[in-house]
Amino acid sequence: MKTREELQREWSLKGAKYAKDINEMVAFGNEHGWDNWEGEEAVDTRGKIGEAVIKLLREANANGTVAAFREEFAPAHSPLAEMLDDKGGYIGDICSISDDVVAFMQGTSYEDRQAYLAKGTELTSLDKEIRSIGQSMRNNVYAIAYTDKIVTRQGWEGEIIAEFALDVLKDTGITRLIPFNDGQKILFISSEGIYLLSKEQEKLLHPLNEDNDEDFDTSIDMENATLSYDNKSIVVGDQGRDHAVLNSEGEKIGVIGAQSSYPHYCLFSSDDKQLLSNTCHFYNGASIGVETAKLNGINIPAWEEHEDAITLDEGMRVYAGVALEDYYILGDAYGYIRAIRTEGGELWQHYLGSTISGMTLSEDNKTLYVGTHAGILHKLTLNKKVRDTHTIGNADIYEDFRLLVWKNEEKALVW
Repeated sequence: MKTREELQREWSLKGAKYAKDINEMVAFGNEHGWDNWEGEEAVDTRGKIGEAVIKLLREANANGTVAAFREEFAPAHSPLAEMLDDKGGYIGDICSISDDVVAFMQGTSYEDRQAYLAKGTELTSLDKEIRSIGQSMRNNVYAIAYTDKIVTRQGWEGEIIAEFALDVLKDTGITRLIPFNDGQKILFISSEGIYLLSKEQEKLLHPLNEDNDEDFDTSIDMENATLSYDNKSIVVGDQGRDHAVLNSEGEKIGVIGAQSSYPHYCLFSSDDKQLLSNTCHFYNGASIGVETAKLNGINIPAWEEHEDAITLDEGMRVYAGVALEDYYILGDAYGYIRAIRTEGGELWQHYLGSTISGMTLSEDNKTLYVGTHAGILHKLTLNKKVRDTHTIGNADIYEDFRLLVWKNEEKALVW
């Protein structure tokens, strides 16, 4: 059995070399093209000591010595990969409450779920009856879903704005909730269809039985939707249908065809001047940008260049994102977050590991929380020098901490 000193030395030396090799390879590929890379593939050989390091992390959490542990053992993903089948899981639906406080869900819409509140590194379990949470694009309105109703509030623990009794949607697994900025309507996204909820009705937006098919079924895969920041536009899509653009009442006003195989994600720029439409093929994908002013009556054919669309990115299958002044931060299937300009092209990339499953940004745009399918919540400070030599990526991002919210653990582990 290796001593702590031996583990620390191996972890540090091999981790720094692995990050250096990856960063050099990516930099070469970006500058000269991946076809011209003739070097060896970078390999992280720390897998055999991953469990031993996690054991030391548990001890550090129990003893209150996490800060010292973090200096000795910089966080990493690949050495823990074999543990994630049993330990990992979805962390998403992340809602920003303040710079140092977020709420989130553990577990997907079809799993047993648990809502949490994270105040710094302190994690608190919320009401077990909560089935989903969501945050408005503006105004800090929150939606909290239970089995038979959804409640909107002004502020996380603020005054109740409205309650929505669920009828058809009772017991339906919720992929995502987006309350409107005034809390009077909710965009309800599920694998059983995408709905616009008001106090009066549960209005099905997508898919619609436009061909009067007797065997019509609202079940969909890779369901995705978004609201513009001003709530004037809705975009909906799924694996089998192009992104449809709707007005605030849910009436269809345009169509954006898939530029890769399947519509997978959509997001408006923070000034509402552009819509990002992402489509995927296996773990890769493509994103285009369309001016919001042109959405009324838009009809972009699938797989065709169009004068009203620009290419933003040609590699990512996007799972989560946030919008800043003139760029997006998008999370992909490979575990990267990337900054993509609204005019197209990558600003930077940063590797976290495992498919990105959730993301939220603080109100001052300085703090980014990212959840992954590894069961990890990362708190990142943007535009701050990196913390250690184990960082993979070329962004100025400082990781304040990560929370391992793993299955079969007595409590979350701080790293």
